[in-house]
Amino acid sequence: MITREEIANVLDHPVYDGDGNKIGDAKHVFFDDMTGRPEWVSVKTGMFGSNESFIPIRDAAVVQDHLEVPYRKEQVKDAPNVDVDAGGHLSESEEHRLYDYYGINWDSVLSEAERTDDGRFAAGPGPAGTASAAGAAGAAGTAGTAGTAGGMTGRQEGADRTGMRGDDAMTRSEEQMHVGVERRESGRARLRKYVVTEEVQQTVPVSHEEVRVEREPITDANRGDALAGPEISEAEHEVTLHEERPVVETETVPVERVRMVTEEHVEDEVVRGRVRKERIEAETERFDDDAARFDDERRPGRE
Repeated sequence: MITREEIANVLDHPVYDGDGNKIGDAKHVFFDDMTGRPEWVSVKTGMFGSNESFIPIRDAAVVQDHLEVPYRKEQVKDAPNVDVDAGGHLSESEEHRLYDYYGINWDSVLSEAERTDDGRFAAGPGPAGTASAAGAAGAAGTAGTAGTAGGMTGRQEGADRTGMRGDDAMTRSEEQMHVGVERRESGRARLRKYVVTEEVQQTVPVSHEEVRVEREPITDANRGDALAGPEISEAEHEVTLHEERPVVETETVPVERVRMVTEEHVEDEVVRGRVRKERIEAETERFDDDAARFDDERRPGRE
């Protein structure tokens, strides 16, 4: 069990389960008003700390800068939701329901609460409620109630069950919503290279040889060549013809380099949540001497 001196090392610090998993951040520490011992811790859980779960800390321990509890993270997140009254206390039935959920014997709680630190017996435990560490210390010893420790700067020393200080001032508190962001995987993109075959067309000029017969008359210039052979005979003369044909070959050449890069785009997104705020109103009791009774007249007051 943690001590009062360790409360500052618990509030707004991480809470881990026995397996080293972070459950959330400690928001309030609840004290037993009779014994003054820490009894519960409320932890912000869920997305952005939107939920608040209650954990018994009788078997918890402060390790360096965090609190370790002997309950699994899933068990804490599934703990029943309980209501805290306007005075900052849990009802006895709500506290009983939490003990049952965590498997803690209610009779053992009663026997521990009935015996004070000096061995004397006191009244049995009752509701539990919210106050600061200092406020819970001041309220310790009040039979039938248990207080909680909230933010160390959020409550004033000497606060009692109603939230009144020694100077008759009342502290008004409210919840504030803090919105953060988490980075998660939204998809994957990849480059894939594959081969396709395309038909291409290109025009290239080709040439070929054809035979054309030329005839020339006998002249004085060619008469010698014409009479060089026999007068009457058979003969052949052969000419080889040529032509060009297209020849196709392929060559692999690099044409470009392709890569993927990521670009971050920022856009505004509206986040809505619900926060609780305390309101303080003045309430006046007017005594009627003739009727010998009190006539409650409620008038709204400023905070």
